[in-house]
Amino acid sequence: MQHLIRILAPVAAVALAATVTTATMGPVAADTASGSAQTYLVLYKFGGSAAGASRDAIIRAGGTLVQDYAKIGVAVVSSGSSGFAAALQAADPRVQGAAATASFGVSLKDDATTDAADPVTPPAPAPGADSLSGLQWDMNQIHTPEAHALSGGSASVVVGDIDTGLDFTHSDLAPNVDFSRSVSCLGGVPNQTPAAWMDDNGHGTHTAGTIAAAKNGTGIVGVAPNVKLAGIKAGDAAGFFFPEAVVCSFMWAGEHGIQVTNNSYFADPWLFNCKNDPGQRAIWEAERRAIRFAQQQGTTVVAALGNASDDLAHPTQDVTSPDNTTPVTREITNACAVVPAEVPGVIGVSADGNKEFKSFYSNYGVGVTQVMAPGGDSILQKTATAPNGRVLSTWPASLINSCRRKVFDASGATYCYLQGTSMASPHVAGVAALVVSSGVTSPGAVAARITATADPLACPDTAMYAPFPAVDNGAPQVCQGGVGSNSFSGKGQVNALTAIGG
Repeated sequence: MQHLIRILAPVAAVALAATVTTATMGPVAADTASGSAQTYLVLYKFGGSAAGASRDAIIRAGGTLVQDYAKIGVAVVSSGSSGFAAALQAADPRVQGAAATASFGVSLKDDATTDAADPVTPPAPAPGADSLSGLQWDMNQIHTPEAHALSGGSASVVVGDIDTGLDFTHSDLAPNVDFSRSVSCLGGVPNQTPAAWMDDNGHGTHTAGTIAAAKNGTGIVGVAPNVKLAGIKAGDAAGFFFPEAVVCSFMWAGEHGIQVTNNSYFADPWLFNCKNDPGQRAIWEAERRAIRFAQQQGTTVVAALGNASDDLAHPTQDVTSPDNTTPVTREITNACAVVPAEVPGVIGVSADGNKEFKSFYSNYGVGVTQVMAPGGDSILQKTATAPNGRVLSTWPASLINSCRRKVFDASGATYCYLQGTSMASPHVAGVAALVVSSGVTSPGAVAARITATADPLACPDTAMYAPFPAVDNGAPQVCQGGVGSNSFSGKGQVNALTAIGG
């Protein structure tokens, strides 16, 4: 997504918060003549885990167990052996696959243009509204002010924002942060120390504000201003997400009663994760199991579709991966998927702007796009109401110089304008939180309510997208389907008011 988050961490930044003592290798030791240790995801066959004989096999193969997610048959392992994966599979028949994750992070980059940053003059807020709410065209567009007259959500509902952490000191977020369920998952191991999950990138604070910024008289108001926020840090300061952190995040959400997660990133090894590749297949399956586990515990999963103007239902080529090293061009098919957006049951979200048609950068696809939400559009959809086309939300004061379009509240709180499907997804996560607050709790029922109450949209004239072909294969953007069921907007633009019965 363009200052997008496909967030990929540089290899040197992957810290293994291992709490397991390194053990001496046994007599069946693997080749260890390689460099520094790498992180591996080990996938076990149904019912398997890294306990007992399996843990012994890890040691003999030259590895150290970092974390065992026995409930889904996945383990995080560290090894400096170049032949670890092959040695482990030879030593343990329970192992279905093993893959190093160092090349497998992806970064989401939001804000796809570099046009000049115009100064922003905040309008007077509506009576009784927060001071910057007059800048929130996105909230008016999905009818959140009317929804708030009925419900701002329940404090018993927790949204896990799986992102780069959040700034829990921000005055618009602090009232709603749930410290007991916030965590860092960097390295694949949960760490609840607040400093560990503090946002050091900015992206997580921005998405968190859209979900649940407090209605407190200052700054902005989130979609669900009364619900609680759990910061689940899976992306590092450079904006990279590695698979072990993604697995950890969904396991944490499922095990800690988190009813909704927002996922404004790609979690797969490459931009498209192909099941006919052994390494990618092992990581895809590990991530899918973790997501499915969370869903089975009652977690509704909402995900951004990405910002490459791609038709995800008809992929043919990937030219942008791996984006932490040198990208290579590879042919792909529908055997290749985007995670989490293409995992069954996940609510996939495309982006629109203030004119209510798909943003120039947004990915899309039949069966992939469930609904659309405001993500901003600084090229095709600037209006008097949205003069720079982007979405305003919270931003860490310590990182304010990294924001090109900054806004300061009179209280000194800091805010930033961005665009991307990363900005669209948290709108839907906030609506999901309102729906759960109304008593609809199962992920399937929440998704059904959101899609059934969305405002149907027709395919726009796609001639306007001619200057913005797909990044990966150069194909023109084509909208398939009709009003209320098409590849650009899915069932339509999400509506917070009708979603809660208004």
